[in-house]
Amino acid sequence: MKKNNKNGVNDRGSLTRYAWLSIAAAILTIGMKTAAYFLTGSVGLLSDALESVVNLAGALMALAMLTIAARPADDDHTYGHSKAEYFSSGFEGALILVAAVMIAITAIQRLIAPEPLEQVGLGIAVSIAASLINLGVALVMLPAAKRYHSITLEADARHLLADVWTSAGVILGVTLVAITGWLRLDPLVALIVAANIVWTGTRIVRKSVRGLMDIAIPVEEQNSLKLVLEPYEKTGVQFHALRTRQSASRRFVSFHVLVPGNWSVHQGHQLLERIEADIRNVIPEVSVFTHLESLEDPTSWNDETLDRSQAFAPQDAAE
Repeated sequence: MKKNNKNGVNDRGSLTRYAWLSIAAAILTIGMKTAAYFLTGSVGLLSDALESVVNLAGALMALAMLTIAARPADDDHTYGHSKAEYFSSGFEGALILVAAVMIAITAIQRLIAPEPLEQVGLGIAVSIAASLINLGVALVMLPAAKRYHSITLEADARHLLADVWTSAGVILGVTLVAITGWLRLDPLVALIVAANIVWTGTRIVRKSVRGLMDIAIPVEEQNSLKLVLEPYEKTGVQFHALRTRQSASRRFVSFHVLVPGNWSVHQGHQLLERIEADIRNVIPEVSVFTHLESLEDPTSWNDETLDRSQAFAPQDAAE
């Protein structure tokens, strides 16, 4: 079946270059943020450095899963390997939650036994530079994630953006400590950072789980699908048993098309070809499966339930 090649959405192999960019940024920012921690002794900056370690682990996982997802369909994976992207985003979300726990433990210890900060100005300057690197990489990856419909790139980019906001909070906290002299403000900021990381990680994990559970395509794409079918319905053609699901960048749509029973096979086939082509023009990377039925045949209306395997009782099958 034909696919939509618009904007190069099928060039999945090229996505690994974004993972390599994220890996390079993570390695660089780990070094910079760790240096900022040793310069200042700030537990807030330490929490920032730990999150960059998570960035690196997530980027490495993204590279592996994007490589797998780019593989073509084979005999054992006839629908392709695109679902591998969900494992990457789920793994990164779990790592974020682990990092949040580590940050919280360290912050609580420092809250109980506060320590003075040193060389605050230099440490803040290094942290700002590291944050700008993450911001630049995130701004490159987010448009690519949207263009290629990649949940892996989106998870990585949003994590980097969360890291930027985290760094901004930490820098603000360290600055306030230097101004006010209130040492416990530093670990308090780190705890706020940990809470923000938990929120980010939970969102990423939730989205990954929804994808692995074969969730329907996005609402805006469902609306586009309805707009495609409406003109045909006005001609007397009917549709039912509509099912959709998404697998990372791939979309799958199936439905039954009911036409007058006196139509020829050729007429029905030409109609299905037009409908499928129209759908591929509005939904990216979609595989469309249609089934032709007769409007006058009563059995055409027997399989409208969501679970088609339960549409007929055993005795019906026996008959």
